[in-house]
Amino acid sequence: MLAKDNQRIKRLEREQHALTEVAKTITSPLPLGELLQAIMDKIIGVLPPADIGAVMLLDQTSATFRAEAAFGYDLQILRKVRLREGESVTGKVFQAGSTQFLDTPEKVAAAMADMQPSNRSLLERSLGTQDLPRCTVATPIAVGNKKYGVLVLETLQGALPFKDEDIPFVQTLAELIALAIDRARLREKADAIREAHKADHMRSELLATLSHELRLPLTAIKGYASALLLDEINWSREKQIEFLGMIDEECDNMQAILTDILDSTIIDVDQLVIKPLPLRLGKIVHEVADDFNRRSKIHNLLVDFPSDFPLVEADPHWIRQVFRNILDNAIKYSPKGGLIVVRGEARKTDVMVSIADQGIGISPEDLIPLFEKYSRVISSDTYQIPGTGLGLPISRAIIEAHGGHIWAESKAGEGTTISFSIPISHRTRTVKEVT
Repeated sequence: MLAKDNQRIKRLEREQHALTEVAKTITSPLPLGELLQAIMDKIIGVLPPADIGAVMLLDQTSATFRAEAAFGYDLQILRKVRLREGESVTGKVFQAGSTQFLDTPEKVAAAMADMQPSNRSLLERSLGTQDLPRCTVATPIAVGNKKYGVLVLETLQGALPFKDEDIPFVQTLAELIALAIDRARLREKADAIREAHKADHMRSELLATLSHELRLPLTAIKGYASALLLDEINWSREKQIEFLGMIDEECDNMQAILTDILDSTIIDVDQLVIKPLPLRLGKIVHEVADDFNRRSKIHNLLVDFPSDFPLVEADPHWIRQVFRNILDNAIKYSPKGGLIVVRGEARKTDVMVSIADQGIGISPEDLIPLFEKYSRVISSDTYQIPGTGLGLPISRAIIEAHGGHIWAESKAGEGTTISFSIPISHRTRTVKEVT
């Protein structure tokens, strides 16, 4: 009698310890799948009869049950099993809304008799045997009026079967799992609401920015055009050309803003299509730099690429856009002019391009979100600098679509260097090899 009491005390202590550990796990910030697997891992060893077990959750879209966590199974195979309500042990327990204790192989076999052949085949493959469990305890995973799925614990090879005294512990585990799921889904909803509010805020900021950014060039265009149309003033040929040049420049500014918006939209809807071709990056840089040199009288753009710089396979349209975006930023954030150097470096598995300016620089706190949409460096020095905050995020998306990386280095007052890398493919050859 004393031995039985000691065994019972030890069992209760194990169960209490397991429940405490499960309760701690629930509060962790793990994704739901990892959280449930962590809970299942804590069950192993606490219930000696349970040598296989699974958390089967209802997929509302397909109205079928799918394994979210398990032990004793090949989980990747088990996840392919799709049980419907009323099918096999899981479906019946969920439908009835109550615990089932199947304490003989015959009862287990009867409950599983209606399992679809495809599901049975997958179940056997996940177990590595055609043997059915010797006994099963299955209980609904539910909290309040919310039913999420079923916790199934079974004896396959073990010598010890489940007992009636194990049922309350299994039910408590199922309740804790339900709380974990409920908490995770509430967190997901809160995150979704937070993201929606963030998106609304970002859209509002974008509209305000676009309204401001488009109003500036439109006002300038309207002013110069109205001045040219004044009958009472006979503008000289030089002045007319100057005004027309200003109008042309402001049209370019508007086009750049609208291009950023269009490119950002393409990326947002996953329609960024990369069509790689063998490219000489140095040639493209020279073309873009020459265009900027013509537009700016106070900046000097220097391109430094070695003569044997490798060809890379990249999309010429999008790579040009990356150079335009980065050089445009370098010029805008160097309002006093100065040298802008574009360097290319060939490395073992990739090429690296850096664009360094002598501008106002960026503080450490502004570097962190630099490549996020609508992020702009805000200070007394940048208040009047136009921009949508889309150029660098678009560049990041383009470079990452090429399999590369992009990053920034800067100190306030000491200029900024934007660098990116593009992998060298196995087909890449050096310029000397193709000329």
